[in-house]
Amino acid sequence: MKYKRWSLSEKLEILASAEEIGVVEACRKYSVSTGTFYSWKKKFDHKGEDGLKVNYDTKSKEFKQVEEENRVLRKLLGNKDIELEVQRELLKKKFGTSDPRKI
Repeated sequence: MKYKRWSLSEKLEILASAEEIGVVEACRKYSVSTGTFYSWKKKFDHKGEDGLKVNYDTKSKEFKQVEEENRVLRKLLGNKDIELEVQRELLKKKFGTSDPRKI
């Protein structure tokens, strides 16, 4: 069974129709389960139309860009850590000291 994504106006229409013809008949007419209907009704009663708004994309574009930038920066920082460790090892071999920071 394919799931339908209902728009805000469709949800409001179904809720209004249920007031007129009853919940069961409205659910049959629009092919909506009663569980879904009561979920919408609860959200509408608590938050109004804002509770029924479609929230498919939970992350904004800016947030996704910042996450990507953060991933790149972490990778660069990891590479720098590796370079520093290699330099420390080379200094140990060259000068024979156990702590390259004493040089």
